[in-house]
Amino acid sequence: MHFIVLLGVPGAGKGTQARRLSATLALPHISSGDLFRENLKQGTRIGHEAQKYLSRGELVPDEITIEMIEERLGRLDGAEGAILDGYPRTARQADALENMAGGIVRAAVHVEVPIERLVERMSGRRVCREQGHVYHIVHNPPSEQGICDVDDSELYQREDDKPETVRHRLRVYEERTAPLIDYYRERGVLVSVNGDQPIEAVTEKILSSLEQVATR
Repeated sequence: MHFIVLLGVPGAGKGTQARRLSATLALPHISSGDLFRENLKQGTRIGHEAQKYLSRGELVPDEITIEMIEERLGRLDGAEGAILDGYPRTARQADALENMAGGIVRAAVHVEVPIERLVERMSGRRVCREQGHVYHIVHNPPSEQGICDVDDSELYQREDDKPETVRHRLRVYEERTAPLIDYYRERGVLVSVNGDQPIEAVTEKILSSLEQVATR
């Protein structure tokens, strides 16, 4: 089973790119953030344990995250692989991934965006309560302020998108997750892409980078 891992600070656009890559490459998109929110909504043990960390912008402990991802990968039913968004976030999680489902990381894509642009992106993000559709008050506003265009539910700002939490999450990333860049560089599968450009251009660059990695 082959994985494409997307790396980058919170708000770099990993989720958007993961969804586009999933559609293009016909691979499932597995988002650790979506899985945590799913567990929170369902009131599972993992959800309860993760909540106290997520609400503070902290990384969820490795053992909880690894358990959650391993369970999700066990439901791939022999698929060729997956696009991983938000996992791994630590070297321990990366090591664990290599032991899951016979996994091999084909490429680790580092999406780079300036810090201040990230704070702007994330603090302006709004999510609908019903189905999680995402908007931005400047770049992708709803037709009616505060109301989702799709299901008419209320739009709200997640706790981890508030400016003070965003800056804290960025500090946590630099301390805990940034070392993964060296981890995958040493394995010869790291590619870096400028994420501060139009979505389509970022996708094209990622796809061309994946072709280059495949020929190494």
